[in-house]
Amino acid sequence: MANCKNCGNHFADNVKFCPSCGAPAEVQAEQADLSAKLTALNDTADTTGEFEPQDIAQNKVMAVLAYLGPLVLVPILGAKESKFARYHANQGLLLLIACIAWSIASSILSSIIVAISWRLAFVSSLLSLVSLVFLVLAIIGIVNAANGKAKELPVIGKIKLLK
Repeated sequence: MANCKNCGNHFADNVKFCPSCGAPAEVQAEQADLSAKLTALNDTADTTGEFEPQDIAQNKVMAVLAYLGPLVLVPILGAKESKFARYHANQGLLLLIACIAWSIASSILSSIIVAISWRLAFVSSLLSLVSLVFLVLAIIGIVNAANGKAKELPVIGKIKLLK
């Protein structure tokens, strides 16, 4: 059963409009689909049980800093003894390296495309939109670290650079 956001009335999931007030019910279905997709994106290996609760509680801030670009050096250098901070520093370092590699590749591709024809400059803009993927991955990492979870980032999370 679904609830109307306008009046709070309960109605069946397949109803498009609230029978009480007439408000559209499709928005809830779209939000549920988006929520399910985001949950599926973050459905990666959870190794939180391998870390001590005290380590997690003391080093959440260091773990969050790992996903903020060059600030990944803070947990790498400042929390060498924390397994939880090192785990997230590894994830953040991978993300930073991937972001830098994409920036270089995107710049080269954009230069080649513009050299071929200035009319293809819009393709360069489309290439830059891929950078939003790195933002989404950083947000996922920050949320996991702040919640005290050790979950791999999608796509790049299985690679280990730091031990």
